[in-house]
Amino acid sequence: MAIRYQLIRRPPAAVWKVLEEPSCYADWVVGTHETAPRDGDWPELGSSLAYNLKIGPWHVDGHTVVRRYEPPRFLELEAKAPFGDARIAIDVRDWGGESLVIVDEHPLSGLGGKLHNVVLDAMIQLRHRDMLSRLARLVERQSPRTAGAEEAARE
Repeated sequence: MAIRYQLIRRPPAAVWKVLEEPSCYADWVVGTHETAPRDGDWPELGSSLAYNLKIGPWHVDGHTVVRRYEPPRFLELEAKAPFGDARIAIDVRDWGGESLVIVDEHPLSGLGGKLHNVVLDAMIQLRHRDMLSRLARLVERQSPRTAGAEEAARE
């Protein structure tokens, strides 16, 4: 299973501020470049973002559709690209005033769906490690802790 988690040292509201900002999408989603709104008002149910994917020297167009939007806990996306579709579930949990972010991705169709195995899951895990680290850095940079918040988090 391609499930990975990351502790982000900010409250869930700070994580959601980044998840809900379409201009931040390419900053935390690995391989994604040049994002633009496609349909609806991101991240409302059914809304989507278009983007360009860089895979080595190649570029392909893709888009992501919101399939579940239940802040402050769940965001589920369907990533669509020429080589297949995938479901990405993001679960943001309050963890003592910080956030435990859990990502679960599964190929739905295309090459990834046909070849889904432990090797593919391992590759997705590596991608998620980078993606969640990027998300944590972005959230922590956009929402600096105050001295009072740091003391409260240590208690």
